[in-house]
Amino acid sequence: MIKSFTLLSIFLLINLPTYGEESNHWDILFDGKNLNNFRGYKKEMHGNAWTVEDKVIKLKKEKGKIGGDLMTKKKYQFFELQLEWCLPKPGNSGIIFRVGETDGPAYKTGPEMQIFHKMKPGGKTDTGSCYALYPPKVASMNKIGQWNKIRLIIKPGDHVEHHMNGQLLCRYSIGSKDWQSRVQASKFKSWELFGKVEKGHICFQDHGNEIWFKNVRVKTLK
Repeated sequence: MIKSFTLLSIFLLINLPTYGEESNHWDILFDGKNLNNFRGYKKEMHGNAWTVEDKVIKLKKEKGKIGGDLMTKKKYQFFELQLEWCLPKPGNSGIIFRVGETDGPAYKTGPEMQIFHKMKPGGKTDTGSCYALYPPKVASMNKIGQWNKIRLIIKPGDHVEHHMNGQLLCRYSIGSKDWQSRVQASKFKSWELFGKVEKGHICFQDHGNEIWFKNVRVKTLK
């Protein structure tokens, strides 16, 4: 009886899930074929300016086409987002996360990992920054027309990291004293819900310029 119990205990210990093991599953948000995992911000469907060509999501700013932010149907709290983005020509966009659908635009609630045609260490509104709050510490952007790989990580405790092309750009904690101080010194200070949505959507911003995305996947962190 004791021997059997010991063998059973060893079996259970070997096969017991470890912390974080259930977060090893990646959800493919874009499979190169369709935009079934997305819709428009505050809309049932995404704008027809968002298209799929050559296994790439493309925002094409053409006359008669409707854009708007492209938003995940699902909401996320703690997660790692991986994707590649490309600006085919100089422009502006961003990845806005923990977005709540309110009366205002997506950026009224969600912080933004900036996409821009400029990047320098210390540039608060340059590529890789948490827009207007935390600048990138290094410049790691490839040339316009080339692809950039990013990792956006939001860990339990609201600890956030921005990575691009293998470099850690910045890290911060939403709600910390430092965060609150920076928010109060920015245009966000009067935006009541900014950075306060615990679980929200991920948006690819339509800022009026062409932007491309591919290999989009997300992993929930627990």
